[in-house]
Amino acid sequence: MPTLREAIRYWFKLGLISFGGPAGQIAIMHRELVEKRKWISESHFLHALNFCMLLPGPEAQQLATYLGWRLHGWRGGVAAGDCVRPRTGSDVARAALILRASLAHRKAVQVATVLLHQRRYKGWPPVFIKGMTIRNRRK
Repeated sequence: MPTLREAIRYWFKLGLISFGGPAGQIAIMHRELVEKRKWISESHFLHALNFCMLLPGPEAQQLATYLGWRLHGWRGGVAAGDCVRPRTGSDVARAALILRASLAHRKAVQVATVLLHQRRYKGWPPVFIKGMTIRNRRK
């Protein structure tokens, strides 16, 4: 049986892929969880899938939630259910991508500000220029 960290890493990756919609995610779950990693048996997977097909709503998310719960209790179920969402992907995955993009943007703005001040005030010491960018941002 995998650790909770390994399982969350897998569900996170599956939520980012989301290729082929729910049917594609179910096929990927079967290949990875039953055939490759052997975290769950074939019969257990198929019984869970049949049950999830009877329920209204997104089958892939329901199946992932159930399998996460079977592997790691409520924490695994919540992690799997959040990571495998219909059409939108994971809230956690999207938040991580947005955070990464915003940090990259912030760094680019800082570099551009320093370059602008260096161009405007040629020959001024870099420490003074850095102080100016901090003061300009506070206003």
